Parts: sequence; structure tokens; C-alpha cells
Amino acid sequence: QVQLVESGGGLVQPGGSLRLSCVASGSIFSINVMGWYRQAPGKQRELVATITSGGSTNYADSVKGRFTISRDNAKNTVYLQMNSLKPEDTGVYYCNADGNRWLGGLLHNFDSWGQGTQVTVSS
Repeated sequence: QVQLVESGGGLVQPGGSLRLSCVASGSIFSINVMGWYRQAPGKQRELVATITSGGSTNYADSVKGRFTISRDNAKNTVYLQMNSLKPEDTGVYYCNADGNRWLGGLLHNFDSWGQGTQVTVSS
């Protein structure tokens, strides 16, 4: 199995910043896309940002210009720098990764999720 562990969430005032990290571990051969999603209370999980192994990024319109996603391929780690935070950014942030892993000497696809980290933006 591939495990994803997020960190960096917390309580921050509007206009503040947080940096989330997510580390993938396990019998990983390669990771194609890593991303961040969030889920606010009573709402569906939504895309925040994704990044490919080559560095191509995609952002939700609501976070463009405020959030920056990056990754360290050597460390199987993805980051989300969140600036100018707003109350509507509050939610549980989940890390996602898809790629290929070793299992029984063969490569298998994987698509894994982390347990989530809470981000609360409030004064």
C-alpha cells in the first residue's frame, strides 16, 4: 500500500498563511499527479490544486493567485503554500497521489488519499 500523511494544518486569522505538506511512502515506483482537495462542512470534496511529475500545475479558480502547489519528487512530497487565507478556505484538506507501485514483483497502479488535516480560518 501507499500511505500519505499530511501536516501543517491549524487555526489562522483571515489574511494569514499556512503551509501544508504531504509525504507519500510505500513501495512506490513513480508518482504521476499529486494534489490537494478540501471539504468544508456540509459540502462535497473539491479540487484545490494538482501538480504533475513534470511540474505542470492546475488550480481551482477560488485559490488562484493565493495558493501555490509544489513538489519534491526525490522526497515524494507535495506542498501547498496558502496565503491571504479567507474564512471560506476553512475545511479538511486531503492529499492525493496516483502512480505506480511494486507488488509481488509487478507494477500496479495506485490512487491514494491521506487522512486529512484541518484548516480553520477565523478571527
